[in-house]
Amino acid sequence: MRSNKPGFSLIEIMIVIVIIGLMAGLVTVATTGYIERAKRQRARSDVATYSGAVDAFYLAHGYYPDNQEGLKALSPEFIKVIQNDPWGRPYQYVQPGKGGPYDIICYGADGKEGGTGADADITNWDPEVVELKHK
Repeated sequence: MRSNKPGFSLIEIMIVIVIIGLMAGLVTVATTGYIERAKRQRARSDVATYSGAVDAFYLAHGYYPDNQEGLKALSPEFIKVIQNDPWGRPYQYVQPGKGGPYDIICYGADGKEGGTGADADITNWDPEVVELKHK
């Protein structure tokens, strides 16, 4: 016996749920690339900011912080809070550096030296970081 009440069948509801699931999956895949690019850009910005603060430290004190002091020497006089990189790991400070008097390094998504793409290292002597620092 069939009811004359309006409504949806179980099949219709399941089809709508599957379509919504597929659309959510597509949105997730599409936005993943943007999130990784945003994390890398934030790391570049942080490294440029910390590099400028290290230079200000040098101008104020006549020397660069040593490896023991690291970036902690900048707080609170030059930087209010030293944050971790976008992947939750601390930025590395090395004095003397390979690219100059000091290096500030973010090891990227994998947290290891080297790599490509999202795993590539970001340092204070990368051209993108140098450009940000001088803006």
